[in-house]
Amino acid sequence: MNDIVLNLQLRAPFVAKTSLFADTQTNILSLDGPSDDGDFAMSPENLTTYLKQEASRLGFEMVGACPAVTVKGLSRFSKWLDAGYAGQMHYLRRRRDAYQHPSHVLDGVRSILMLGMNYRTVEPVSPARGAGRISRYAWGTDYHDLIRERLNQLAELLSTAAAEATVRGVVDTAPLLEREYAEMAGLGWIGKNTLLLNREAGSWFFLAALLTDAELAYDTDRETDHCGTCTACLDACPTNAFVQPYVLDARKCISYLTIELKNEIPTELRPGIGDWLLGCDVCQEVCPWNSRAPTSAEHKFLPRDEANPIELAGLFDLDDEQFRARFRDTPLWRPRRRGILRNAAIVLGNQRDPDAIPALGKGLSDSEPLVRSACAWAIGCFDRPEAEDILRARLTVETDQIVLQEIQTALPAE
Repeated sequence: MNDIVLNLQLRAPFVAKTSLFADTQTNILSLDGPSDDGDFAMSPENLTTYLKQEASRLGFEMVGACPAVTVKGLSRFSKWLDAGYAGQMHYLRRRRDAYQHPSHVLDGVRSILMLGMNYRTVEPVSPARGAGRISRYAWGTDYHDLIRERLNQLAELLSTAAAEATVRGVVDTAPLLEREYAEMAGLGWIGKNTLLLNREAGSWFFLAALLTDAELAYDTDRETDHCGTCTACLDACPTNAFVQPYVLDARKCISYLTIELKNEIPTELRPGIGDWLLGCDVCQEVCPWNSRAPTSAEHKFLPRDEANPIELAGLFDLDDEQFRARFRDTPLWRPRRRGILRNAAIVLGNQRDPDAIPALGKGLSDSEPLVRSACAWAIGCFDRPEAEDILRARLTVETDQIVLQEIQTALPAE
């Protein structure tokens, strides 16, 4: 992700090292014969074919193999970090040296199997006032959990098929430039919106990787850049987050602002949030290559109740325990309750539905200053006497300086 833009490594990576089970191996693929220690060994070609077949069976629609080498895009990544475009994603800077080679993810790694899993399901429903949009990737079960399970199964199969092989699966958290390796493995090209694009699958897919010290048969980087002169993604970005083609200033990206940013959303960017509660799909929705993207057969990616879209006022009634119970196994848990309520307030302020004022008034008394400051801004978007009354009442008891400033700015000049 980068965590900001999807195609998306593993919170609790599976690492295995297991001897070959020769008795079962003959049921998998043809073998090359016994190795020096008496075990049967599978050729890189047969092992790769077997893994691709099993990956497809496990629900990965895209699979390709590449060598574990330093990617050519490393210098671009370093320049991106040096420019400050990562914002508060400090973990990227802390681990920048680890991105230099996959051996920092798995010692002795020789090969990487890159995998893609489609997540496009139904089409988004345009939210009415009082509701917010959630990025498609976050509609269903947390993709980390689902892909981790499938990837661990594939890792076990590799460990069974390759004598003494070490393997690690990653989904969106390890220091690995997944899109560059996916490009090397022939899964697509990195588009102007910085996402991996595929001519058949578009960009509605998650990326995962299986790293191993076994030798695989490598695919070739067969995709050239097919973006051509199209600038639809750049032109449509509501916050002008693209510095230039192929360069995203994450600090302006709606996905970053609603997920990664831990404090107040900059005032000048709040209108651009529009009705996005979590994430943003604009640059993908306008991409011509996504018009033909297939739908996923995975039912766990279908929208949960009230996720497409989600009603916002009721979120302000949830305490921490209730929020955890409702969203713990979903991507909405990532920004926690305080982040989601901040985002909800910004959306309601943008929509200017008077029916939202009571919920925002409740948020203005929330225990979290981040929520109160966003609600103060949102209430200030309403040119109504009851909105001014709520702000003035809170002004008499508020102690947080940021919230006080938001209230004072929101109140009409006297």
